[in-house]
Amino acid sequence: MPVDVDDLTITCYPDPVLRRKARPVDQITDEVRLVARRMVELMHEANGVGLAAPQVGLDWRMFVTCVNRDPADVQVYLNPTLSSPSREQEDFEEGCLSLPNVNAPIRRPRAITLDATDLRGNHVTFRSDELPARVWQHEFDHLDGVLIIDRMSQIDRMTCRDTLKQLEADFAKKKR
Repeated sequence: MPVDVDDLTITCYPDPVLRRKARPVDQITDEVRLVARRMVELMHEANGVGLAAPQVGLDWRMFVTCVNRDPADVQVYLNPTLSSPSREQEDFEEGCLSLPNVNAPIRRPRAITLDATDLRGNHVTFRSDELPARVWQHEFDHLDGVLIIDRMSQIDRMTCRDTLKQLEADFAKKKR
């Protein structure tokens, strides 16, 4: 079923698509390129640094990033894998475009290696121990149905309880 790219919007918690494991992107088609372009637009409109396909309602293993918010530095990753996490871990405040107003320190490996395919079909490999590493891990989590609330401490999750309940109520209203 073709994707209506103009209808893509950021999907918010607790939409079930955010909990599904995404499937590989088999071919790089015009549709995939158009979806990537729309995801970049949505990410920029929301002042984000990354956006995964499940966050726009698609169960595709794809995410886009623009860590420094410079349009020339947009990256699109298809079928990414992560490897070689550093032993050193660090906490860093994370938010999520699918969980508005929910922020908490999340512990992740400081460095990670990303392997993926770009929109030209080229295999790419990057390693980072800076913000890109964190963004890759956050967006990769989305491809496996994992949200930052799953990685928060119990105390931080309790702090966000009212916001989560409001998101759940808003979602229930939309479903009626």
